Amino acid sequence: MKFKLILLLAVMAVLYTACKKDLGNYDYHPPSAPTLSAFRDSTFAALLGDSLILNPQVGLADADPQKDLSFEWRISVAEELRDAIYTGYPLKIVYNLGPGLRTAKLTITDNRNGLKYVVPFKVLGTTQFSVGKLVLSDDNGVARLSFVKPDNKTVLADIYKSFHDEDLPSNPVQLYFSDPLPYQPITNQQFWVLCNDPAKKSPLLDASTLLRKAYFNDQFFTPPPTINVGRLEAYMGTVPTGVVNGKLYVGVMSTAPFAPDYGKFANAQEGDYNLSKYFSRTNSFYFGFDTKSKGFVTFSGDGSYLGKDYLVDADGKSFDPKNIGMDELLYMQTGQAGKFYAFFKAPDGSIVELAFSYTFDSVNRQIKAESKRIFKGASLVNADTKWQRNSLNVFYFTSNDKIYRYNPLNEDLKALDADFAGKKISMLKISTDDNTLTVGTLGTVYTVDVSVGKNGTISQTINGIPGSPVDIVIRK
Repeated sequence: MKFKLILLLAVMAVLYTACKKDLGNYDYHPPSAPTLSAFRDSTFAALLGDSLILNPQVGLADADPQKDLSFEWRISVAEELRDAIYTGYPLKIVYNLGPGLRTAKLTITDNRNGLKYVVPFKVLGTTQFSVGKLVLSDDNGVARLSFVKPDNKTVLADIYKSFHDEDLPSNPVQLYFSDPLPYQPITNQQFWVLCNDPAKKSPLLDASTLLRKAYFNDQFFTPPPTINVGRLEAYMGTVPTGVVNGKLYVGVMSTAPFAPDYGKFANAQEGDYNLSKYFSRTNSFYFGFDTKSKGFVTFSGDGSYLGKDYLVDADGKSFDPKNIGMDELLYMQTGQAGKFYAFFKAPDGSIVELAFSYTFDSVNRQIKAESKRIFKGASLVNADTKWQRNSLNVFYFTSNDKIYRYNPLNEDLKALDADFAGKKISMLKISTDDNTLTVGTLGTVYTVDVSVGKNGTISQTINGIPGSPVDIVIRK
């Protein structure tokens, strides 16, 4: 019995000791973590060539942040496959990493125990040209480029000549913006000032400085003897596609986005056709009008010419999509599928409105002619009428100093309220949300409100543009 009693007391002593040690573990206190005010996942603007100072308030319980913490700042320079690394607190540098949105992180090390804390943030590099409006205008045949600052009052007129001490080419056509996607090299952001001047090359400008970097001829592996631009569209950020010399050109995508040949033009897409500038690119095909054969034509997703390799729906008898009988296409904008409209000038001078629908997929390739009629606004159409279409198939077109809205579903035709003081309209563009029109007249750019319930009221006026606006790029 004594032995059992002794054994029992020994076990109780061991259990008591173990419990006491376990209770001691609950007295553990983790080390304090640094705190930052309004910093995590924030985006900080940095003006190229100016100071970038980041000094978030740092707190550290039971310690001195200045003595007990060390700081490392890493800003990604993706186009150079490196990080720019800075140490110390606060961050004070002259920002020279170029424009664009960059990922970054602040690593804080607790020198007392070696623990590291990573805080992500972003840096948006900008220049004075990163936000504002760039306007291409025609000044008695010569192209002019002007920059409008964000206040929409300050106009740096004819800025290309100011920077390069020479005029742009004549006959301006389009201001094309090569705007990279997030994973593409941000240094490729460019403005292309496209002009149809046989004696002078169209320049390509760095978007952050507006300084000339190359010429449009350099966009071709083998430049054609003459370059006549119809219209270009951007695809995948920096890949241009469009009509040049009546042929379809597709930018090369077989190289990596950061390669110098990415987006350049090889040969034109082969085929016996002369393409109108009003083409449409979808995810799987191109659709356009061949002025040579006077019919609609298609191209595959990679740009290979398919011509009229499609069926014509027998139920559509209003016209023959393969031979419309007219070659002067005034305006057309189509999409992936649905009902679309095209406006032609007939040989007798009348303005004809065609409605059609199509399906181009792996199963069906056909076009249906829906209707053909004289355009209700035919008497208002001039040789230099500008056209736009919104996402609901409602059209806007100009007639001298007036803008008209036209709905083909019910042939509703109505003039907008905007008054341009008798000046002929030279430019008409619609916003992606369909709510505003950007309008150009001699010396002036207007913003016109066409949102729901508004009949085209002028909401903004910018004066001081040399000549008549042709195109505009708005950067916000």
